[in-house]
Amino acid sequence: MSRQQQEQSQGVVLTGYHSNAEPIPTGRPRAPSYPSVHDHQSSSLPSRTGCYNIQQSDRHGFTGAAKMQSADRPLFTNPISATLPRAQLSSSPKSGSSPRHSPRHSPKSRSRPLPQRCISQDSLDELQMDDYWKEVENITSSGGGQVHEEEQHKVSEEGEHEEAWLKEAGLSQLVTGSLAVDQEQEEDSAVFLSTLTRTQAAAVERRIKTLQTQRRRNRQHLPDVRDIFRPPEKDEKPNKIKPGSENGRKDTSPAETETELNVEVAFSEQALSYRDHHLMLKVPSSSNSPDDKLPNFRLLRDKTGQTRVGDLSPLDMKKVRRLVLVEMTALFDTAGIDVKAHKAVRVKAKESGLFGVPLPMLLEYDQRRIPGTKVPFILQKLICHIEEEGLDTEGLLRIPGAATRVKSLCQELESSFYDGMFPWQQLKQHDAASLLKLFIRELPHPLLTVEYLNAFIAVNKLPTKKQQLQALNLLVLLLPEASRDTLKALVEFFQRVIDHQAKNKMTLNNVSVVMAPNLFMFKGFRSKVTEQQEFSMATSTANIVRLLIRYQNLLWTIPKFIVNQVRQHNMESQRKQNKERAVLKLLKKITMDKSSDNPLLEESSQGLIRVQAPQFSKISMALQLTEELQAVDVLTRFLSQDSSLKVKKEDLCLYEIGGNIKERCLDGETFMKDLFQLNPAAEWVIKSVQR
Repeated sequence: MSRQQQEQSQGVVLTGYHSNAEPIPTGRPRAPSYPSVHDHQSSSLPSRTGCYNIQQSDRHGFTGAAKMQSADRPLFTNPISATLPRAQLSSSPKSGSSPRHSPRHSPKSRSRPLPQRCISQDSLDELQMDDYWKEVENITSSGGGQVHEEEQHKVSEEGEHEEAWLKEAGLSQLVTGSLAVDQEQEEDSAVFLSTLTRTQAAAVERRIKTLQTQRRRNRQHLPDVRDIFRPPEKDEKPNKIKPGSENGRKDTSPAETETELNVEVAFSEQALSYRDHHLMLKVPSSSNSPDDKLPNFRLLRDKTGQTRVGDLSPLDMKKVRRLVLVEMTALFDTAGIDVKAHKAVRVKAKESGLFGVPLPMLLEYDQRRIPGTKVPFILQKLICHIEEEGLDTEGLLRIPGAATRVKSLCQELESSFYDGMFPWQQLKQHDAASLLKLFIRELPHPLLTVEYLNAFIAVNKLPTKKQQLQALNLLVLLLPEASRDTLKALVEFFQRVIDHQAKNKMTLNNVSVVMAPNLFMFKGFRSKVTEQQEFSMATSTANIVRLLIRYQNLLWTIPKFIVNQVRQHNMESQRKQNKERAVLKLLKKITMDKSSDNPLLEESSQGLIRVQAPQFSKISMALQLTEELQAVDVLTRFLSQDSSLKVKKEDLCLYEIGGNIKERCLDGETFMKDLFQLNPAAEWVIKSVQR
């Protein structure tokens, strides 16, 4: 299929041709153009030259240069609406508007104006989206995407979504209406609710009210929501948030507002402030920017250290997940976005092998060989092979391997991978990349999970890039550990591919549009959606992949306000336990009687901390707290005291244990005096850590 036919089939009106021999009226670089799969196989077709202007109709039916002003609009223009008059924008796609009805499948496509290429390559325009539809065609022709499999999900009935949400948040006992509710669970719910911000509490209350309304129709008794959420007393503060920071920093300059991420205040509280104070403000979408023009977001410096995924104990991570679920829902609620999670159901899946095996099952098998494995061996090996062969291969990830050869290689891997007999030296780059994408698509459930796939897509509806990034941060934390770790390995690999874009011609935009259908099109997907939905997903999913890659260093972190809520939860739980055991007075008496004999208390009063390393030494180390002392300095001093230790600083971590946190591996830039003031009851232990 020729480029002219492809561009006509996508509904793009292109005007204003500029030859390469003519000066182009903009200094912006033009994204490289690539031949289609069939063009690649036939060298007789002429290569494309020159540059065109894209003209498309806006939402009011007027045509103009491809440009987007509202952040609520899709980050890629829907090809369906690009050439239709206003009266036809809501109609279903016509023949010739998608790969389902491309000229290859339907020879009689409607006539269109002659295609002319765009001079602007600042955004993910229709010409770049060609790679998306080519990838969809490759998936379909290889037998994926159209297969009618057993349903992987079902739409929840009315009330089921709210009930499942409350159960996942650990709050299902609030609406059971049963007198046999476990007292420990009831107290845990009370403690959990006491840590919520006003927007988080409103999200919980909204789900309870919806469920109450539904059950009252069915005449089921439920506790009144007013009994669960009592209004605060006049002298009681609804949240334990620093004064003046509840709604974010209001006095920041526009530049700071765009690039700095405040992780000390709940994202939903910041969004509420944005909505209340900037309701009429139109925020320009950053999708018009090339790869290096996306906002350079950075976290505000936190002296108590950054907390990354894997730094907290499993017990505290359970609390994190509950809080993140409520916060993510509150963030979408603030923007008026109702996200309904699909309910995953069991599907028939392979119990052994490599492709088509559930990710947790595959990891469990690999962990029997090497404990602590976080990413499947087959995916690790495919990534390593591609990198060893070199990332300079042009069209890497975009140009597919021969379908018959890839199928044969897949079968050979299944039979000989674990035996070490697979001939890796004969595996070509494009075939290895195709196998990597096949592995992702063949997972019985999507890598981003059935439950949260809709939420990932809905991120594009949030009004600002900052809120989109905040939502993705929360969604990454909500993913199961196996999915989260595997996704991290993938986006890190994609970034390394992009780092070689000067030779492989794979920019951030190119990699995003190629990988989007592989991450979001699970088995049987195309049989479940309309063409209109498919086009909408194309514009949304490619942007989500783009953000996941671009901001991966920020997305796999736990916001400080969530960690603070975990600390608050632990402190409140300890207070209740001490009260129940009726030992608080006794402990105070013992403390007062023996305070003079307690060396730790004496050291603390003198500004000293004692660091232990039982894994390496029986002798503890006392350190004077100073304004400049950081966690990395503690490790350096520990290693300098014993030269016989055969361990690298990178393999060690200073842990904060006890007090208001179960266990936390400290960031090297953590200022110890500031953290000590936040958690004076903590112990400080050096342990080896598996990176």
